[in-house]
Amino acid sequence: MDGLPPLVDQYSHGALHGDLGLGAFEAHLAAASGGHGPAPAGTTFFDSWTGLGVRRWCPPLLGLEAHCPPARYLARRRELGAYRASRLLLRGTGIGTFLLDTGAPSELTSAGELAAAAGGRAHEVVRLEPLAEQIADTSGSVDSFIGYTAEAVYAAAQEATAFASGAPFCEGRAPEAGEVRRAADRWLGGRRPGERLADPALLRHLLWSAVATGVPVQLHCADPRPLAGFLRATTGIGTDLVLLTGSPHHRRAAQLAAVHPHVYTDAGPCPEETLAQAPFGKLLFSTGARALPELYVTGARFFVRAVGRVVGEWAEEGLCTAADARRITEMITSGTARRVYRLEAPAAG
Repeated sequence: MDGLPPLVDQYSHGALHGDLGLGAFEAHLAAASGGHGPAPAGTTFFDSWTGLGVRRWCPPLLGLEAHCPPARYLARRRELGAYRASRLLLRGTGIGTFLLDTGAPSELTSAGELAAAAGGRAHEVVRLEPLAEQIADTSGSVDSFIGYTAEAVYAAAQEATAFASGAPFCEGRAPEAGEVRRAADRWLGGRRPGERLADPALLRHLLWSAVATGVPVQLHCADPRPLAGFLRATTGIGTDLVLLTGSPHHRRAAQLAAVHPHVYTDAGPCPEETLAQAPFGKLLFSTGARALPELYVTGARFFVRAVGRVVGEWAEEGLCTAADARRITEMITSGTARRVYRLEAPAAG
C-alpha cells in the first residue's frame, strides 16, 4: 500500500546512541526475536524472521544491496557512524509520530532525540510504576508518598500524551483511602532501595488516579482477562484505555475492545487475527522497538505488509472496494491513534 500517510507508532522504547559490534547487535536482535544468549554454534540470529526483515529492508536505506552479508551491513553502519545510520534508518520507516515509553533505560534516546533523528514527532508515555518508585525513593512518610504521588500524576497529565501501566490485574473499583494508606505503609516499610512496585492496592490506586485525569491509559498485560472488571467499571468515565498484550492473547484483547466503547487494542504482529475480532477503528499499530533503529524499520514494514495483504485479498474478492482497503489501512496505521491520543494532524505535503 504505497503512499500511506505517516504511520503512528503507539509504543516503543527508543534507540541506542552508540555503534554496535556484531555480538552486541545480535544480542539485541535475539531479544527482539524472543531469544536469549548466543545463537547455537554455526547459526546467527540474522536467520530469524526479524533478521530476514533487517537484511531485506535496512541495507538499501544505508546505500547497500538488500540481503548483503551481515558483516558488510554492520561495517557500513560503523562507516556512517551511529547517529547518521540511525537517522537514515528511522527516516526510512514511514513512521511520522512516535509514542515513547519513558520507562526506558537512560542509554536509549529520549522523545526529543528520537524525533530529531527521525525527522518526525515524538510524545512521552509516562509509566505509572516508575513514577511512584521515584517518589518512594525520596518520600519520608506515608502521607508524603500519597500526596506527592497525586501531585506527580496530575503534573504528568498536563504534558503526557498517555499514561502506561504494567499492572497484571485491577479490580473494578478504586481502593479506599484507608486501603491505600495501609498498602503504602506496608510497601514503604519493607521496601529495599530500587525495589519495583508490585503491591496490588497501590497499582489499583495509580490506575484509577490516571483514569481520573482523562489522559488515555495504555495497559501492558500478558493476558487482558484479569483486567476485565476494570474495563467494565471505567465505561462512561471519558478516558480511553488501550490494551497492549502478549502473544497469544491479541485475539482476546480485540474481543474486549469490541465490547467496550472506550477500549482499544494493539493490532499485534498478526493483524489478520485481530481484524476479524474487533471493529477496524479499535485497532492500532506499534513496533514495540527497543535499542535497534532497525526494529522500527522491520516493525513498520512487516505490519503494513500484513495489513495490505489482508485488505488486498478482501478487495480482490469483492468484500470491499480498493478505496475501502486503503481507508481501513490508514485507520489502523495512523488515524485511530491520532484520534485516541489527540495527536496533531500530519504536516501537508
